[in-house]
Amino acid sequence: MTAPGLLLPGSTLGILGAGQLGRMLAMAARRLGYRVGVFSPEPDAPAAAAADFAVVASYDDAAAVSAFAARVDVVTFEFENVPSSVAETAGQRVPVRPAGRVLHTTQQRLREKAHLRATGLPVADFVPVDDAQALVRGVAALGLPCVLKTAGFGYDGKGQRRLDADDPQTLAHAFEGLQGGPGVLEAWVPFERELSVVAARGLDGAFAAYPVFENRHRHHVLDVTLAPAEIPGPVADAAVALARRVLESLDVVGLLCVELFQLPGGRLLINEVAPRTHNSGHLTLDASVTSQFEQQVRAVCGLPLGSTDTRPAAMVNLLGDLWADGEPDWRAALAMPGVHLHLYGKREARPGRKMGHLTVVGGSVADAAQRAVEARARLTAR
Repeated sequence: MTAPGLLLPGSTLGILGAGQLGRMLAMAARRLGYRVGVFSPEPDAPAAAAADFAVVASYDDAAAVSAFAARVDVVTFEFENVPSSVAETAGQRVPVRPAGRVLHTTQQRLREKAHLRATGLPVADFVPVDDAQALVRGVAALGLPCVLKTAGFGYDGKGQRRLDADDPQTLAHAFEGLQGGPGVLEAWVPFERELSVVAARGLDGAFAAYPVFENRHRHHVLDVTLAPAEIPGPVADAAVALARRVLESLDVVGLLCVELFQLPGGRLLINEVAPRTHNSGHLTLDASVTSQFEQQVRAVCGLPLGSTDTRPAAMVNLLGDLWADGEPDWRAALAMPGVHLHLYGKREARPGRKMGHLTVVGGSVADAAQRAVEARARLTAR
């Protein structure tokens, strides 16, 4: 007997969004025997080349979204900046996993933080900012420094500003940076490490998490990920337990990443939640029994979740800056044993744009990190 909601290979997976995450998700799905369709407003998006078919249309085009959903058996999304109304429209025809309500909650910081706090999950103190006076009151309540963020459509440090002064001119300028949208003011967190837990939850409620990753950023963009994070066992267990509570509280069917701050003494605070595959999980393509992308496919199609066993590894991002003086020297990097190159098929390299990544699997985290950083340096060592 076929389990309710199960979609076997040969079914068609629909992906909202067609960037690099969608590309790697499509490649994993096709390897498992699924057909793949992608929907995106962007022509020549990276995932289109890896899909069986691509629809180029605005997310506001409800008729196009409905027609797309009619061609697939289940819909998921590759990033959370897809309007939740799109998931609702698609959901009138086929299952959407994770559900549109998950997207609605996690794509807006105020809704996300309010949900986490109401669930009893640890987050930094925060206040909503909907006018200039709310910002003044919030700074007085939280103290300095603090961080002002746009409530929606922020990633890789975009839409964020640290406040170190409370003079009227500084606060007025910061409020203008919200560009008329709502904001959230957060207390400054003196963290020791930034961590992430990538985890999945199946149709049957089964849960599987990868080892906790440590993430190091440069200019607010993820630069290096280490797996596993070199943290005490109880801290790692607590991080995975928090991720499980997040997935269960949102009733997620699919894959999700919980970003965390580790404070002195090992206390953890949830920073953000991403209801999708995550940049920090890219190393699972080479280091884990089941990649995060295959795991998402398994979860949304109702298959058993795969093993998350992961060898010591490091991942370094490749940004468009590496192309400043011409094509990077791929031969120099790939001459190093154990270096895995993943490029995303983007036509134009721009400063700060994520173009690909390198992964190294090693005998230890330190060894893998050293070789990954060295391999990236070789790309431009002319």
